[in-house]
Amino acid sequence: MNPLRSLPKIDKLLDNHIFKDCNPALLAPLVKNAVKDVRKDILSGKATSYEEAALLDEILKTYLKILSPSLVPLINATGVIVHTNLGRSCLSHTLFERAKKTLSGYTNLEYDLEKGCRGERYAHVSYHLKALLGVEDVLVVNNNAAAVFLILNTFAPNKESIVSRGELVEIGGSFRVPDVMARSGTQLIEVGTTNKTRIDDYEAAINENTALLMKVHRSNFSIEGFSEEASMEEITLLAKKKGLLDYYDLGSGYIDTLPYGLSYAEPSLLRILAKSPSLVSFSGDKLLGGVQAGIIVGNKKLIKRLKSNQLLRMLRVDKLTLSLLEETTKAYLANETNLIPTLFLLNRSVTDLELIATHLQKQIGIEKCNIIHSQTFVGGGTLPNRPIPTVALQIEGDAKTLERQFRQEGLIGRIESDFFLLDLRALLPESEDELIKCCKRVLGC
Repeated sequence: MNPLRSLPKIDKLLDNHIFKDCNPALLAPLVKNAVKDVRKDILSGKATSYEEAALLDEILKTYLKILSPSLVPLINATGVIVHTNLGRSCLSHTLFERAKKTLSGYTNLEYDLEKGCRGERYAHVSYHLKALLGVEDVLVVNNNAAAVFLILNTFAPNKESIVSRGELVEIGGSFRVPDVMARSGTQLIEVGTTNKTRIDDYEAAINENTALLMKVHRSNFSIEGFSEEASMEEITLLAKKKGLLDYYDLGSGYIDTLPYGLSYAEPSLLRILAKSPSLVSFSGDKLLGGVQAGIIVGNKKLIKRLKSNQLLRMLRVDKLTLSLLEETTKAYLANETNLIPTLFLLNRSVTDLELIATHLQKQIGIEKCNIIHSQTFVGGGTLPNRPIPTVALQIEGDAKTLERQFRQEGLIGRIESDFFLLDLRALLPESEDELIKCCKRVLGC
């Protein structure tokens, strides 16, 4: 008998009771494709028959997989607080609930309640950021790379932008400053050397086609030893002297004092802005501890020109980003930085981590893990070569096997010296109980 004749009709499969709760519009093409694949296997000789129960089961698995979320919650036990692969900065439940009241309905995103006419979407978060940072004006775009592009495209198209050779950085995802500058329409002029660039190098390169003096913060690597760089203050003074624009691509930066001596290793936003640079841009989801955004601050007239660039329409942020960023900014203003997870996790003392480790060890089983002291990093392309102290649970067993087993449970740890560690530096308090459950499932305790 020809095995093709035994293939069921599409309608018969669709009517099977196993699919009674499925959406027919999504299910029908899956059934058709499954039958087509079986037919192809029979014709090619890969199969001589099929089992209907197995076919139905495979179709249902595909259906459920499509409806399952691709983004899933994870427990971060890597020790890296601003983990780029795990979503960078976490959002506070409290701040999210505050924003949700605005996000769940209509809002005055672009409506002026006083005048009864169209308003500006950037006015909301700008009001709070100006109060926090003491700047003339603010513009928010979807990330800092977009901020770099918009600034260069607005002020230096077909003109020259001067940058130190030692600051032509590449960050994650192959984002390279020289490539972005080229795309923006400006002409890159490199000055100085990899390890030494002085303010005189900038001045010597200025000509009638120069539009902008740019400084880029080397946030994800460091140059040590025989090195020198021009400060942003020097660049700002030179730009004003020559009638040019000065711009600092800060990338990260922080507002509150950082613990463990990190304040000396990372530029302070407030200290930089006190020197009145023309424009500064930085990320909303690194050390600021908010959502992904590129925040541009500085001279009001310059911000106005940025707002008139037609490219802004492609780079603008929605009410979700603006509302969450506004709540983060208000937390700084209200001295509620403990509600910002990035700062809360970073400021936890080693003693606090030891107490957490002791509690977890008792719950998991002392014979299954040891408490150790180690070092970790903030992450997010910030503070390279600046380790911070941490405490971890060292799990007994083959490190690679444990890493895989815990990862399959949604718990991401790290391997150090051939041991699998659950680092507690970046562990959110609400994740502690789930970590215990994961350990018991994996370790059988």
